[in-house]
Amino acid sequence: MGWLADETGLERRAANYVALTPLSHLQRAAHVFAEDLAVIYGGTRRTYAQYYDRSTRLAGALAGMGVKPGDVVATLLPNIPAQAEAHFGVPACGAVLNTINTRLDVDTVAYILEHGGAKVALVDSEFLPLAEAAKAQMAGAGPILIEVPDAEAGIDASGRHATYDEMLAAAPHDFQWIMPEDEWESLALNYTSGTTGRPKGVVCHHRGAYLMTMGTVISWRLQMRPVYLTIVPLFHCNGWNHTWMMPVLGGTVVCCRNITAEAIYNAIADEGVTHFGGAPIVLNMLVNAKDAARRAFDHTVEVFTAGAPPAPATLEKIERLGFHVTQVYGLTETYGHVTECLWKGNQWNTLDTAGRAAIKARQGVAFPMMEEVTVLDERLAQIPKDGQTQGEIVMRGNSVMKGYLKNPEATEEAFAGGYFHSGDIAIQHPDGYIQIADRAKDIIISGGENISSVEVEGVLMAHPEVNLAAVVAKPDEKWGEVPCAFVELKEGATVDEAGLIAFTRTRLAGFKTPKAVIFEELPKTSTGKIQKFELRKRFKTF
Repeated sequence: MGWLADETGLERRAANYVALTPLSHLQRAAHVFAEDLAVIYGGTRRTYAQYYDRSTRLAGALAGMGVKPGDVVATLLPNIPAQAEAHFGVPACGAVLNTINTRLDVDTVAYILEHGGAKVALVDSEFLPLAEAAKAQMAGAGPILIEVPDAEAGIDASGRHATYDEMLAAAPHDFQWIMPEDEWESLALNYTSGTTGRPKGVVCHHRGAYLMTMGTVISWRLQMRPVYLTIVPLFHCNGWNHTWMMPVLGGTVVCCRNITAEAIYNAIADEGVTHFGGAPIVLNMLVNAKDAARRAFDHTVEVFTAGAPPAPATLEKIERLGFHVTQVYGLTETYGHVTECLWKGNQWNTLDTAGRAAIKARQGVAFPMMEEVTVLDERLAQIPKDGQTQGEIVMRGNSVMKGYLKNPEATEEAFAGGYFHSGDIAIQHPDGYIQIADRAKDIIISGGENISSVEVEGVLMAHPEVNLAAVVAKPDEKWGEVPCAFVELKEGATVDEAGLIAFTRTRLAGFKTPKAVIFEELPKTSTGKIQKFELRKRFKTF
């Protein structure tokens, strides 16, 4: 379909077909925005010309160490300039970038290094003991470790390994980037959290990342020269691909090593940050920050939030502080966000504050680079769009992974029926907007009734003395299981278990209310997600 009757001489050529890759963004920016500010980190300021040069020297250094196209280069780095440079320099030598979560244990890091086959690992000095212990545990020689000290954070080199700056200093400035011939070539290898077993290696391609960067520009309504704060770890879905995107617009990446309310407010006030992404816990942190940590600013900061459905109460509070929040949704397997709560101004602007916040808690509709994101039942049939019937979020489009590395069984299961299966349970409203009800494993079935932990958490978060809440199933002799709430209170809070349960009863059906409340600091991932699997473990010993 769509071919002319005579296509003679109309084949692809170097002049009319180039494989899509986000690497092209920095190549262009090095010329178009050469003297513009590309990266900020403390006192470090680098232009696009310098950013490109350092990424080029990284690529040349890796090639000189014997890294070949298709090899894997790992990083154990926080959000510092070297991690941003690795996003371009590693694939520029044809290698595949494997950013590893710095909060993982030794055994898991060793597994990832071995499973992915990393030839070299760039390691921040703070995490060098973790990398060394993981390497010692591996069956083979393991990767060559290159140490990345951080002068801005006062972290010096150990002296046990060659350093990143030494490697760059000896590298060529004129290394020719190895661009993909096929946009399906692998760009990045990211590992899932592995909460139910060994983490799976998600393989992403150049085409998907390129289209993600372009789709985000549209959906986030980005204009030229944004200033982006790296709150989302660059080891998490490659920072939602935002580092690859910024050169498109001549934007500035502001690196943030330690995520605190004070650091965020300072970056907004001092560096003019206009955009950042973060989990709802980050929004909560800003809402509940002490006065001493806050800074005044006179512009609206655009925020993408994802990772868990934000409580409407949190959304309502943060927008009063000068932040405009858009709820997005995605997974490691989809390069990050692939749906957005696209705002319908004419219909929703007239709602009161609580009504707008409730709408903003939806996961919404597909990003432009996706073909279809919807909710299907167990027979892979479209669920009724009635705002009540539940099904699984499924999707297809260019920003879906190639598959799981060395795991064809899991890949086939994930792609059953021609869709990628998210494992997230959702409803769909009459206008097609998706709203997560729960992860499949987080649904609580009490006396045959399904209870959404997300719904109960949203009610708890509306209590003025609650900072964070997570609800999981607690075994019960009569009902099979009942909701149990784990709650972090704000400083100075006085509410007790009975008070919180009574509060939820005014807003929820009786069977949905928590039957127990446990007050403690909640376990969290590096991206701010509450680790419910850790909470569930408690009931094995209760």
